[in-house]
Amino acid sequence: QVSSFKQKIAGKSPPTEKFAIRKARRYKASEHVPLPVPALEMMYMWNGFTVLRKQQELLEGTLSTLTQAEKQLQEAPGNTLTRRGIQAGMGMWESSIHSEKRIRYDHYLVPNALLELSLLYVGQGRNEEAVRLLRRAKSNYKNYSMESRTLFRIHAVLSKLKAPQEENDANGATPS
Repeated sequence: QVSSFKQKIAGKSPPTEKFAIRKARRYKASEHVPLPVPALEMMYMWNGFTVLRKQQELLEGTLSTLTQAEKQLQEAPGNTLTRRGIQAGMGMWESSIHSEKRIRYDHYLVPNALLELSLLYVGQGRNEEAVRLLRRAKSNYKNYSMESRTLFRIHAVLSKLKAPQEENDANGATPS
């Protein structure tokens, strides 16, 4: 029933609703696609794992939920795509990046994996590598779920690192 609750604001549906509707359609499709942790996926999209990181018991519970979901997916034949999403949520960002060509639905995984990997690099003091990944995520991926949210987070990290912006960014234009 998710799509029946869709609202429009100023003639447009909010990105969060579009994201949830796409997930529901895949779940309801004739070729049923399991959604092992949709709430955690949505929580990730709204930067909820940053909050979890600060509370060990919440983080451990979430990790346990993800581990159980991964086991269920491993038992189900042919679910490598969703398993990749779970791995990404567990911090195995490189796995999603290397699986890019096999991703059929969740195109937001790769730019978000690049973002998360860059944050890990920042934490290790590898800022130049982080900037390179952030720019790749920003320029090489378009029209994926929650894109504006991801681009906002990328911009925030680049600003924090005081990375020089591309010329088009300074003029408000987007690179082609």
